[in-house]
Amino acid sequence: MATVTEIGSLISRRSEIRGGRPCIAGTGVSVRRIAQWHNMGLIPEEIVRKFGHLSLAQVHAALACYHANQAEIDADLEAEERETAALEERHRR
Repeated sequence: MATVTEIGSLISRRSEIRGGRPCIAGTGVSVRRIAQWHNMGLIPEEIVRKFGHLSLAQVHAALACYHANQAEIDADLEAEERETAALEERHRR
């Protein structure tokens, strides 16, 4: 008999891992990292190849989590981009 995986078990949030951001359970890979690759045009199979240790089901679960919480995750990504730009500007001086 095939093993059944509960989809909700593939994503977790723990305050001690990535600041409580949603991650693929049992890994340090955040949903926002998967979202970044997805937003750059990578398809799930390419993301699996890029990480090597993730399954296609895990990547799809991360993308489902991203799409269900897109406003929150996009805002987090935008804040990180602003912080990066500010740091780069400071170091250019």
